[in-house]
Amino acid sequence: MAWQIPLSDIDIGPEEIDAVQKVLKSRWLTMGAVTQGFEQEFARFTGARHAIAVTNATAALHLACIVAGVQAGDEVILPSLTFVATANAVRYVGAVPVFADIEGEDNFNISPDSIRQNITARTKAVIVVHYAGYACDMPRIIAIANEFGLVVIEDAAHATGARLKGISLGNWGLVGCHSFFSNKNMTTGEGGMLATQDDAVADRLRNLRSHGMTSLTWDRHQGHAYTYDVTDLGFNYRIDEIRSAIGREQLAKLGKNNARRRTLTEMYRESLAEFVPEMNIPFSHTHGESSCHILPSLLPAGTNRNQFMDAMKAQGIQTSIHYPPIHTFHAYRLENFPHGDLSKTEDVASREVTLPLYPGLQEEQIARVVQTAAAALR
Repeated sequence: MAWQIPLSDIDIGPEEIDAVQKVLKSRWLTMGAVTQGFEQEFARFTGARHAIAVTNATAALHLACIVAGVQAGDEVILPSLTFVATANAVRYVGAVPVFADIEGEDNFNISPDSIRQNITARTKAVIVVHYAGYACDMPRIIAIANEFGLVVIEDAAHATGARLKGISLGNWGLVGCHSFFSNKNMTTGEGGMLATQDDAVADRLRNLRSHGMTSLTWDRHQGHAYTYDVTDLGFNYRIDEIRSAIGREQLAKLGKNNARRRTLTEMYRESLAEFVPEMNIPFSHTHGESSCHILPSLLPAGTNRNQFMDAMKAQGIQTSIHYPPIHTFHAYRLENFPHGDLSKTEDVASREVTLPLYPGLQEEQIARVVQTAAAALR
């Protein structure tokens, strides 16, 4: 369908096209100097000591679980209101995802109180997800993790460029996992990045992403190594030079585009408060600087969400849902994974609708979205 106002759109211009052409003309397409430059620039932008590029954020989450020492039989606490990859990564290492509830209607992030309530003798780690690019309560979560000796992993797929207390999201825990999927604030089509301040963790991540090998094809091409050893059970989670070239150009635009997203989000808040006050826009009281990845809204109780989305669709406006809770999926119900009270998650998930948000969105388009939403509800 050709949407008049799509849910998301990307900022791709001649810079990305030129960067890709340069890689193609270089005749070196696999991971090499361009990827190294991308990692260095990402580390500088976020303040991470190390940035390790990988093929996607799911691979990043998998590697994060490994370096966090999560093993078969361990439990990892995470929100159910997230993309399924967050929980899948826990299962890849044979561990058990334990679902915690969210804070509430105004904050869709994992609740520190629910984290505490779900800790057992088997709990090894906590994965936080900075929903929509808004920071979880990291000071409280880090304090709880320290109290119980838990590792904190950050799923920062929504939050590249966001900050809390001057610290980039993804830099609070042992490892942060960023996504460059095609609908993210910066994109490489598919791609991801791991961030860490720990030298030893970074070394192991680099080793694991490329079959556990002690040197890369690029190293040998440059004459820096003649052979290699395999020191760990690694994976082929490498990114390539084409995507890294796109990523470098996207990173250069990220600060400006995130600022634009914040401006547009405030426009939405003001307009919806005036014309559709019965629709709640969460995260009205948050700390830090959000990346405003998506624009979630909460329909009034009793609203037929499908009818609302159909009415928006009829006017050419794309909407979506973020997310069906993981614990409700067939593959997860079969396993009957443990969780406590998830009533807030289930309530919010039943009423959430995501509205269009991207840097190229115009003020008159926001007005049209809001007017159409008002008509759809009434």
